[in-house]
Amino acid sequence: MYSFLLNKEIKEENLLPCYFFYGEETFLADQFIQEIKEALISPDNQEYELEKFSLGESTWVEIIDLARTIPVFFSPWRIISVEIPEEKKENLSSNEKKILKDYFFSSLAKTTFVITYCGRIRKSESLLKFFTSFPPSMVCVKELKPLQAKSLYAWMDRKLSLEGKSATLEAKRRLAEIKGKSLRSLDNELEKLMTFIDEKKVIELDDVNQVSGWARTFVEWEFSSSLEKANFKQSLMVLNNLFKEGVRSEYILGITANFFRDIFLAKLWLKEKNKDRKEIFRELRPHITEKFGGFYRTKFMEFFSLVESIPQKELNRILEELKKIDFSVKTSGASCQILLESFLFDFCCLRKEGKFIWKEGY
Repeated sequence: MYSFLLNKEIKEENLLPCYFFYGEETFLADQFIQEIKEALISPDNQEYELEKFSLGESTWVEIIDLARTIPVFFSPWRIISVEIPEEKKENLSSNEKKILKDYFFSSLAKTTFVITYCGRIRKSESLLKFFTSFPPSMVCVKELKPLQAKSLYAWMDRKLSLEGKSATLEAKRRLAEIKGKSLRSLDNELEKLMTFIDEKKVIELDDVNQVSGWARTFVEWEFSSSLEKANFKQSLMVLNNLFKEGVRSEYILGITANFFRDIFLAKLWLKEKNKDRKEIFRELRPHITEKFGGFYRTKFMEFFSLVESIPQKELNRILEELKKIDFSVKTSGASCQILLESFLFDFCCLRKEGKFIWKEGY
């Protein structure tokens, strides 16, 4: 069985006593455990035992004691998975270090530990230093980084190829745009897409738009709704969820800017008198139709209330501010999330106060 994480074949004879993973993309560790399980399954060997622990609910002493115990229902291989939550203290006590060292230098045959620290960890931390102190033939240490561009597409290709499927480059790009870089989310979406295309072998752009596109449309609508109501708490929750899911900052900035460009267009069309309000709303909010009755009327009023309340001069300043945020993120490495949170706070406060004057210097 080939391991995507380690970039090599996993065989029963080359499994190590311990694998220590740390980082943000913990799905790679879960996938690795699945790869071990599949590597151990053969016509002659169909048995293994997987035991899972979370540090905090269990101690290292309890975990190692159990690892030394031969299970009642003996299986040829044991996989012991230990998850270390990010909030858990990273340092090991001297007693814990001794217990772990004693075990790994005299570990039972056919027992493999997969230890995952869920989050970033500093190179200077004793936990990381401890596991890197073992010889590579005993402990493999690997950082779980979010996959980028080609690596992300390669991961999708491998996932699909195992099921005899593939996807066009356009489909993979669209899926990454919609779901972000979260492998857990992408894995779930690829499962849906493979079910959707049924006997087809190739996932195409249209398939992704049909199966996955609605979710992002809903998120954009929810975000727009929070801005129309000047609901800072709601807009912050949507924003945090988008960043948590690994959605690209360019995309999040884009949907924020698009919201205000819609306001700009509405003001322009009303001024030019080329379209009436219903035509404008139909073009800028096509997913909200008159058949929705009271809901349509509420959203219609909220939208044009915002159009009328923001002076053109202040709207220009808001769009300029978003350009500055975009420039700052691209050139200085500033946190897009922090800058947008500050922007949303100022916008919602001004809306609530009813005195819409965007501050000079923003």
